[in-house]
Amino acid sequence: MAFARRFGEPVVLPRRGKASPPDFPEIETTADRLELGGRFGMEHDEWLRRRRHTLLRGWHCDHGARVDPPAATILRAETVPPYGGDTTWSNLAAAYAGLSAPLREFADGLRAEHRLGVGYQPRPGDDAYVRHLLDRQVATLHPLVRVHPETGERILYVNGYYVEQIAGLSRPESGAILDLLLEQAVRPEYTVRFRWEPGSVAFWDNRATMHLAPGDTAHLDHPRIMHRVMLAGDVPVGVDGEASEPITGPAPGRW
Repeated sequence: MAFARRFGEPVVLPRRGKASPPDFPEIETTADRLELGGRFGMEHDEWLRRRRHTLLRGWHCDHGARVDPPAATILRAETVPPYGGDTTWSNLAAAYAGLSAPLREFADGLRAEHRLGVGYQPRPGDDAYVRHLLDRQVATLHPLVRVHPETGERILYVNGYYVEQIAGLSRPESGAILDLLLEQAVRPEYTVRFRWEPGSVAFWDNRATMHLAPGDTAHLDHPRIMHRVMLAGDVPVGVDGEASEPITGPAPGRW
């Protein structure tokens, strides 16, 4: 917490994992699969498969459907499996710079709807997780290219889990362009992979990266407990100077 406060104001989430330190409301424990087993009427590995039913669906920035996504995330490993569980990040500033000039110019003028849970593939019939998502719906119209508030860099603001559709385009057009941009963003030259050990700390700019949490530990009977702190962020601004527009969900600064 002392480290986090050197860089910004930690947010306090209304709901946290059971292993979260009780005396520090800003610290959230990320979902451990052993804790989540049986939640929403399905085991964690099925829930994860439904969230990642395509290769690109798992890529996301934290709370990207909010009108003011966190500026940064700090994650500390408490308990990790003996192998597996690596996290991968993509540099979205480098991914934007790597686009051709005509495509950068095209993307600069677009906006996309980001919506909580849009990447989830529902179960047939009644689905408790869908009800959970609908009760806590969050959606925002974000610029497809945001300007970093500190560096001035242009950021290819895409991710696989929250983006619903590019505004003003048909569904087929939007899908094709989003796939192109996502595939650009996850090219190996724009990514880094981190292997966790107990006590490891990762600190990333949530405005300029997206990440892929590991999905390769479901077969291991071993807990993976990570403590997370997120720093309050601003409302993204596009190349045209226009800010993101909220569709539904909490006001900026409210969790």
